[in-house]
Amino acid sequence: MFICNISLNKTKTVKWLFSIIAIILIIFFAFSAYRIFKDSLSSSNAEVNDSIPESDIININASNYTNILKTVHDDLQSYLGKKIHFSGYIYRVSDFSDSQFVLARDMIISSNLRTLIVGFLCDSKDAKKFETNTWVELTGTITRGYYREEIPIIQVTHIEEVNKPEEIFVYPPDESFVPTTNLF
Repeated sequence: MFICNISLNKTKTVKWLFSIIAIILIIFFAFSAYRIFKDSLSSSNAEVNDSIPESDIININASNYTNILKTVHDDLQSYLGKKIHFSGYIYRVSDFSDSQFVLARDMIISSNLRTLIVGFLCDSKDAKKFETNTWVELTGTITRGYYREEIPIIQVTHIEEVNKPEEIFVYPPDESFVPTTNLF
């Protein structure tokens, strides 16, 4: 008959267990730091292209108007510097500067055709040339601005008067809309 009596020193066991866990955590954090550092090096060496080709202009129409408006407001950082092209009517409020206006559309919010004015705040040196409620088409660049809170502001590069379109209303963002935040 063989009898084995093992006695464990609780203090030594806890120290060994703690040491093993500490080594595993150090290895994990070192590996994570290496990956982060490696990724930051590869992204800092990436070439920056400041010129946006004409095909990279975001074109807004009545069917995608509120989807794009919502997405840009929700994730402004992803859209900074992007060019945008759309039409609407000039809408002003009393506390806008002379160069500011909202390029607006009326969004239908109920079945009895109640509407809400929606749009992007725009800034243009030519803003005074256009009366309130004039329909215009513009191209501009999305920038970060402030009007009561941080919001996207379109710095207008081109603006011209147009005829009122057939489709003047827009609708709330739909459920089928998939934000393109991760595509840029």
